[in-house]
Amino acid sequence: MVTSRTLAAAAVCAAVALGAVTGCSSSGGFGASPAQQSSGAHQSLTVLIATSGEAETAAVKAATADWAQRTGNTVTVQIASNINQQLGQAFAGGNPPDLFYVNSDQFANYAKGGSLYAYGDRIPDVADFSEQLRKAFSYNGKLTCLPKDSSTLALAVNTDLWQRAGLTEADYPTTWQQLADDAGKLTKDGVTGLVTAPDYQRVGALLKQAGGWITNPEQTAMTADSPADQQALEYLQGMMKAGSAKYVAEVDAGWGGEALGKGRAAMTIEGNWLKGAMAKDYPNVPYKVLPLPAGPGGPGTLAFSNCWGIAAKSSHQAAGVDLVKHLTGADQQLEFAKAFGVMPSRTSALAEYAQKYPESKAWVDGVAHSQPPVTIPGFNQVLTQFNTDLQSLRTGDPATILGALQRNGEQALKNAK
Repeated sequence: MVTSRTLAAAAVCAAVALGAVTGCSSSGGFGASPAQQSSGAHQSLTVLIATSGEAETAAVKAATADWAQRTGNTVTVQIASNINQQLGQAFAGGNPPDLFYVNSDQFANYAKGGSLYAYGDRIPDVADFSEQLRKAFSYNGKLTCLPKDSSTLALAVNTDLWQRAGLTEADYPTTWQQLADDAGKLTKDGVTGLVTAPDYQRVGALLKQAGGWITNPEQTAMTADSPADQQALEYLQGMMKAGSAKYVAEVDAGWGGEALGKGRAAMTIEGNWLKGAMAKDYPNVPYKVLPLPAGPGGPGTLAFSNCWGIAAKSSHQAAGVDLVKHLTGADQQLEFAKAFGVMPSRTSALAEYAQKYPESKAWVDGVAHSQPPVTIPGFNQVLTQFNTDLQSLRTGDPATILGALQRNGEQALKNAK
């Protein structure tokens, strides 16, 4: 029987799916769990992913096919054109895919909405996964979904431009002051020393290096308007005013990798996805990946991942957990790393990855001092506004930008309760 509450919840979620997805379920988080198919019966599972390209698509299809052959089940992999919108609509309609990628910025929305089956307690070796990412994908103290891989930020340097500026390996920056000095020496002849994206997914690393961050570790209080965070924004602003740092749009690039590859940036702050992109789009551009320089608060970078979500409405939850175990196994994560460049989220597999890919050492080493993303229900809208405000950092007031972030975040925390 369809109740008025069910219709209202579905209408709200369908509308929100066209904008900022809340991740509601068709029953608004209420109602009985779906009947589960017997583990011995043939089961057909649907997996929805947002792919980075043909290599990732082929790798996921091959991995799910291996599991299907071993278990006698069937898996259909679907490619999302807009995964947040499609998941929001599927949750609202009550017919979500069994497994799916969950973005960190939407995770808490889906969890609060009752759309995710929390299966972390069914993973016997769960401690092998990165602690930072386990925290990121926990809700109300329960690990809800496993991180499918991991990424961190590092400093990528165009070594040709570096040498032309008369710099050597001894000049590789390890502190903020050295980074600013190097950026100034590299800024000439149409080249900008440091180019990065105007978003918290890059600039946020400076907050961590300054000893600050957006929230406290428990994500129960906002800490955005701190002196440390203000020092971080003022540092970048100073480089921007000097002309030695710019945002990607200012050098006619879509992202840091393009700016580096086209010789418009001598340095950029990017994650390990840069490796595959440079090999594909700029194979003749020499570059080196270095740890991000330490700030007043020490070294710091950001941690990123998606997790493997299982729908609360799925009737194949046991099979879904078994498939996730297969997809996140150490050997399979290393296969994914080989196929499309991601780093494992298992610490054991990450150690082997580091041995196989020494050029990625800076990204791997960054895991130890990485800051996980903010995962508070409704906070994606707060971060969207913060990213908008960061675009005007060069001429803006850091204290004003952080004050707005503080106020908006406090409101989100109230609404999340």
